[in-house]
Amino acid sequence: MSDGNNGEQPLSLVVICGPTAGGKTALALELAEQCALEIISADSRQVYRGMDIGTAKATNEERSKVRHHLIDVVDPAEDFTASDFLLRGRAALKDIAGRGRLPLVVGGTGFYIDALLRGLVDAPGADPALRQELVEWELKHGPGSLHGRLQAVDSVMAARLTPLDQVRIIRALEVFYQSGQRLSDLQSQHAVVQTPYRVLTIGLAPQRDLLYDRIDGRVDAMMEAGLLQETESLLERGYSPELKAMKTIGYRECVNHVLGDASLQDSIALIQRNSRRYAKRQLTWFGKHKEIIWLDSPREFAKVLKLIDHFIMSK
Repeated sequence: MSDGNNGEQPLSLVVICGPTAGGKTALALELAEQCALEIISADSRQVYRGMDIGTAKATNEERSKVRHHLIDVVDPAEDFTASDFLLRGRAALKDIAGRGRLPLVVGGTGFYIDALLRGLVDAPGADPALRQELVEWELKHGPGSLHGRLQAVDSVMAARLTPLDQVRIIRALEVFYQSGQRLSDLQSQHAVVQTPYRVLTIGLAPQRDLLYDRIDGRVDAMMEAGLLQETESLLERGYSPELKAMKTIGYRECVNHVLGDASLQDSIALIQRNSRRYAKRQLTWFGKHKEIIWLDSPREFAKVLKLIDHFIMSK
């Protein structure tokens, strides 16, 4: 997809990325007080309406201070893919820049950020019949069985995914069975594709022990803010626990409690553990990107502001 510059000077944007609970949103909101910018959320779950607490969306008050894009885009029962994010995200980039403001892409979904900046891997399209066949195969053979099949044909991709990440496992198998090519190989080839944009990328990654403490504390705060009640409300509105959106960390553990499969304390402990594991995977993903300027705290605001000022002035 074209970025729409048509030979003009490349569009400039800033990315703030990093693991969950790293302080990205707080930094972005602080920057918004100093810079003429708008925020594009690069979070694959913040697109869902009604899933506010568990996805740590900016509050209505925070969104009233700075315009946010790609938040509350679809209902939980609707599908939303990286391709959707690419189309909507690039449209938002062009819109923001066209009004003379700085696009600030903020989030922890590395795949979405890569798609926005470099486009998507050239791979076969979706095959609904094959996907359904794979879903039924896992139902028959038990949780994690598809991960074993992926391990046999694309061990690199299997190592990147947990057995519970059924959507991405199915996509990797779908690509292999349709093309005979490993998705990990296609992604490696795509990694050298240059972005059509001029980008400053800042990563926030507190020290690991501090990050894990922040994750545990944030989960406790989410529970106090009503994450369980939010999950119950989604179920009462008819959203199936099998939906991709409802398998988001935080919601799937609360669903298990609501269904009587786990105590509340066990569910909270699982959310914390799964969030820590997710943060580790995020750090691994972003660690491959050498262009990221890493900071260990959102408190390094003055340094970030200086980086952005230099970036803007050097256009």
